[in-house]
Amino acid sequence: MFWYEEDIKCLELIKANVVKQPELVFYGSSSIRMWSNLGNDFGQYHPINLGFGGSTMAACVWFFDRIMVSLQPKGMILYAGDNDLGDGRHPEEVFIFFKQLISNIRKNYGNIPVGYISIKPSIRRFNIIEQIKFTNKIIAEEIERMNDATFFVNVYDQMLDENKYPRRDLFEAEGLHINDKGYALWKRIIDETLASKSLHLI
Repeated sequence: MFWYEEDIKCLELIKANVVKQPELVFYGSSSIRMWSNLGNDFGQYHPINLGFGGSTMAACVWFFDRIMVSLQPKGMILYAGDNDLGDGRHPEEVFIFFKQLISNIRKNYGNIPVGYISIKPSIRRFNIIEQIKFTNKIIAEEIERMNDATFFVNVYDQMLDENKYPRRDLFEAEGLHINDKGYALWKRIIDETLASKSLHLI
């Protein structure tokens, strides 16, 4: 996974320059990395953005110890799996790496709240929408079985229009990454999910 090395070094530099220990870690692919207003959207949690472009669930597992060293978060928000499916991996493979990622988090940080953002239904990857739906389903079911502080953040449903097609108004022109309106929707859903589950990160 040497092709991620430059991005990982950038994340290490970001960590080295934080003034206050982050309480909420956002970790995952470019959908996290490109959240430019994340610091303001979740400012009360002193968040840190540790997204790296093109990352897969497998890469998030591979680099977990290296990226998270020295951090002591009170909660984490994850987004990964999108690129795995886009690269041709099967939902079951994403599921296995998801379980390993959660295991790594629990081993290092105990039962802190961990939110997994569902894989988004993007315009560009609508050809694999059934794989996306199935991956979300098996991960959501596994989270229910865990019966701990892991929770599922369902952004999928509200990103579809009345015809069950991805809402164009939520995406950049390239049809893969979400725009400011998309991030505003994600923020609202994350806030609502935290409130509904009475999960407190501070």
